[in-house]
Amino acid sequence: MAAHLRKLDFKHGCIELIHGSGGCASHQLFSELFLPEFTNPNLALAHDSAVLSLPPGRVVLATDAHVVSPLFFPGGDIGCLAVNGTVNDLAMSGARPLYLTASFILEAGFALAELRLIVRSMAECARRAGVSIVAGDTKVVEQGKGDGVFISTTGLGVVADGIHIDPSRIQVGDRILVSGPLGDHGIAVLSQREHLDFVAEVVSDCAPLHELVAAMLQVAPALHCLRDPTRGGLATVLNELAQQSQLGMEIEEAAIPLQMPVRAACELLGLDPLYLASEGRLVAFFAPDLTPVLLETMHQHPLGRQAVCIGTVTDVRPGSVALLTAFGGRRLLPWLAGDPLPRIC
Repeated sequence: MAAHLRKLDFKHGCIELIHGSGGCASHQLFSELFLPEFTNPNLALAHDSAVLSLPPGRVVLATDAHVVSPLFFPGGDIGCLAVNGTVNDLAMSGARPLYLTASFILEAGFALAELRLIVRSMAECARRAGVSIVAGDTKVVEQGKGDGVFISTTGLGVVADGIHIDPSRIQVGDRILVSGPLGDHGIAVLSQREHLDFVAEVVSDCAPLHELVAAMLQVAPALHCLRDPTRGGLATVLNELAQQSQLGMEIEEAAIPLQMPVRAACELLGLDPLYLASEGRLVAFFAPDLTPVLLETMHQHPLGRQAVCIGTVTDVRPGSVALLTAFGGRRLLPWLAGDPLPRIC
């Protein structure tokens, strides 16, 4: 390292444009922050790419960008969101996540102390998920031309032979299941952003779902489709899959799990919880005969203890989603119009 560069000041220092120059300061940021936290043999080589060994199976690749505001919220931060979000995208194909890459766009003036918290959060989440962050990149933009930090992650995993999970396998009669209460992440981010105090704090459900999915596949390898209801929530996921499969979806309002603070916040703010993001929940489609064993297995896992069936796939009104209301009525759930909660993931 060049003699004129001091060690990074993680107490008072901040990101400067020089940290994105590709020179000594960039190397310092890598060697004093990213490498110690993400340490693994592939990253330590400091190549422009990572050469990886993969177990037998089909390769699954996913990429995502994360722009949440605020960067820290009850139950998580942009770092854990970046790791868990991409791990979950891989898991929704039935894959075992193995490797991640991470790209950071940093704004000049962003506090090094906050950046280290985010990086440490990513490192801890990656360790818990059993994945390695093996490559990455950092760019710095001028102050006022970013929003602290944006993170893009790409994930690589392997799905075993015999597992085929995709929308084309959804069939009439399939049961629709959610793994737990919906909308926690959306309300947690909103409450932090708008400084809203509820009687009971709402904490983001951000969590890696691959182990839950693996447990489900152990007892039900014939699962038809999985999806995580992130941006746009449950209603958007169901509309996407109804359109792709050209089948109808019917869900029961009374069966949809919502925590009371989320329900109360939605009533107070005029929000529909069916369009709120969740970051640690999944939606599953499967043949009806699998229901007992699947629910029993999920209820034994911490992330599936409140799993419940909420509806059925039908041949009525192909491409649409119907909500059977608690009062015996029926209404269509349209696609999300507008963006009631921007910058949530």
